[in-house]
Amino acid sequence: MKAPKFTTQIFLGMLLGILIGHFFGELGQNLQILSDIFLRLIKMVIAPLVLSTLVVGIAKLGTFSTVGRIGIKTLFYFQCATILALLSGLMIVNTFEPGHKMNLKLPEQGSGSEFATTTEAHGLKGFISHLIPTSIVDAMAKNEILQIVIFSLFLGVGTAALGDQGKIIVHSMDALSHLMFKVTKYVMGFAPLGAMGALAAVVGQYGIGILGAYLYLIGCFFGGLIFFCVVVLGTICLVLRIPYFKLLSFIKEPFLLAFSTASSEVALPKVIERLQKFGCSDRITSFVLPLGYSFNLDGSIMYTTFATIFIAQAYGINLSFQQEIVMMLMLMITSKGMAGVPRASLIVIAGALTSFHIPVEGLALVLGIDQILDMGRSAVNVVGNAVATVVISKWEGELNITTESAATA
Repeated sequence: MKAPKFTTQIFLGMLLGILIGHFFGELGQNLQILSDIFLRLIKMVIAPLVLSTLVVGIAKLGTFSTVGRIGIKTLFYFQCATILALLSGLMIVNTFEPGHKMNLKLPEQGSGSEFATTTEAHGLKGFISHLIPTSIVDAMAKNEILQIVIFSLFLGVGTAALGDQGKIIVHSMDALSHLMFKVTKYVMGFAPLGAMGALAAVVGQYGIGILGAYLYLIGCFFGGLIFFCVVVLGTICLVLRIPYFKLLSFIKEPFLLAFSTASSEVALPKVIERLQKFGCSDRITSFVLPLGYSFNLDGSIMYTTFATIFIAQAYGINLSFQQEIVMMLMLMITSKGMAGVPRASLIVIAGALTSFHIPVEGLALVLGIDQILDMGRSAVNVVGNAVATVVISKWEGELNITTESAATA
């Protein structure tokens, strides 16, 4: 007898956790240990995963000069789209404040106010000094993601500058990143039990009424995804005179595939096929689209800011505008190059929570419904990369939308 699919396991874990928390409240609260174990496993892989993926990504950026004009335009667009996605997440979560529906007490360990106290006491000078690691070993031991990012930037740029001599470092880091992908895959196998424990504990402690807050959270996030697709991506296409809704009709099949499987990667072959029929050249599609799956995951990137601020709100932690901008810049870097990691967003968010002294235990709040949210962000990843490919094709004068292609949509 075959085991249920991972998606089915997640939903079964969620349902079981709700039932246990509702009917056996004390037992549900004790099952918090399951989500605690899962969170500790996630924290275990953060530092080596961020270090290896960033160094490899930055080192390989040095080779983009060989692709010339297309590479520069592609990276420029990816960076602009990333900033727009992060800002969209911040705007939605700060406008609708879904975290305040939770109104949770801070865990006994970690008040969540340390970051604010530190920056107020030492000012900008102290904050900048904290960014620079005195020891990468110490930074990795404490999961100081900002410090790991700074070190990775120097190491990646230095490796690229070495040329052939640096290849051994790139190969080693690449091997380490693939190893960590495998380890992360093993860790994510524990996600169904983690989701069950998280929901059982939350429902057991706060009652079945907490599900209303979850529904509001899901509604806010999916509303934000719709806003990003219709307003942000739609405006980009409008300005460049790209028939956006015609494009959506072409990619509806891979869009639904990504939504139903909660994986944008499985839709990649179909997206390539549909974009070529839409009128994009083979040359542009084969370059931009695969690259976008590492550097342009709009839905996942938007989720990182949304979920991080949501968790802060749930514990009553108010971050200043400066802190949110710093967080956005950090997420902009750490989210790159992690497309091959299952549930990569959870790892990126865990790193941000640690850096800003927001209780990492709050990750359990989104763990239980992460599968539902992942369906939406995976589908938006497909749309974002499709738009990116069409935009670069337009800029290069290689977009040929014919009436025949429209008829096949």
